[in-house]
Amino acid sequence: MATLRGGLLGPDPGALSPAQLEQLRNFKIQTRIANEKYLRTHKEVELLLSGFFREMFLKRPDNILEFAADYFTDPRLPNRIHMQLIEDKKAA
Repeated sequence: MATLRGGLLGPDPGALSPAQLEQLRNFKIQTRIANEKYLRTHKEVELLLSGFFREMFLKRPDNILEFAADYFTDPRLPNRIHMQLIEDKKAA
């Protein structure tokens, strides 16, 4: 295994057999497909993320981590997402 800058260890090409590499590649593909299906069927995830980014870009907080913690723990957030889902269904 090669040592990279900072003492980190690099990839070891001989660590997995060709069959294991193929299994890993197939697993990654299936995981991406499953994640994509989940995101497409759960609009609330899109609303959570787009709402967070919108507020972050509008408010430009100095401490993003604190802002994110406050945003995602706001007790009003589930109701806001629920209301947006209802509005989106009415508009469709």
